[in-house]
Amino acid sequence: MKNAETLREAMRLGRVYRRQDLDGLTTAVDRDLKTLVESGEVRKLGYGLYCRMKKNAFGEAPPDNRELVRAFLKTDDFLLTSYNNFTNLGLGLTQVYNTAVVYNHKRAGEFLLGGKRFQFRLVPAYPKVLSKEYLLVDLFNNLRKLPDNVSAVHDNLKYRVQDFDQSKVSEYLERYGSAAARRTLREVYA
Repeated sequence: MKNAETLREAMRLGRVYRRQDLDGLTTAVDRDLKTLVESGEVRKLGYGLYCRMKKNAFGEAPPDNRELVRAFLKTDDFLLTSYNNFTNLGLGLTQVYNTAVVYNHKRAGEFLLGGKRFQFRLVPAYPKVLSKEYLLVDLFNNLRKLPDNVSAVHDNLKYRVQDFDQSKVSEYLERYGSAAARRTLREVYA
């Protein structure tokens, strides 16, 4: 149990670790992780991911989505977003989604991490930070995948077009926009 305690103490609360990150902290990492998971001091989040959970007034606090994705991809180079962000654009979208979208250069597919669903997409480029102009371009990149009324979104954008910086939209459109998004947004700004 002494080795398991050493491992537990080396793990920061709320941080997500890959099994490889813990190599060398004890002589039997797998056995000690199993002991800690069985005792409830560490949670296995899936795919070789472990976390020593923070506690709050409601019990265990799940790790931050960004922390989960960072550990899963083994990099900070990704953009974490959600289709739910599209509703903040004020274009009449109403659906609620329970899957986070991760634009990255390493993995593709849908994965369950820590009980949360993530859709990983391989894309050639993405910005470092979300902005409403990028979200507008991303919305039109993904509009056909959404169950909302597409024509209503187009009509609403005509009335809200002044809410978006046209030069930023054009820049993001060139860098990240699909052919359909370029065509549609150029028509709106014409």
